[in-house]
Amino acid sequence: MPRLPSRTGRQIIRILREHGFVLDHVTGSHHILVSLDGKRRVTVPVHRRDVPKGTLREILRQAGLTPTDL
Repeated sequence: MPRLPSRTGRQIIRILREHGFVLDHVTGSHHILVSLDGKRRVTVPVHRRDVPKGTLREILRQAGLTPTDL
């Protein structure tokens, strides 16, 4: 498996939008995005620092993406 790069929440949201996700709503500092077909839902924390590797891995899994998609 390729190594996961460091990404901020805003960078992850940009990548998810490029892969067909749209913003559903925001709760505090967490942005909830859904796929256009409505089958996938992903929560992305938007803080001032990089998203932890484990959280990034889980976001990718929920979105159906791989580290090479980053």
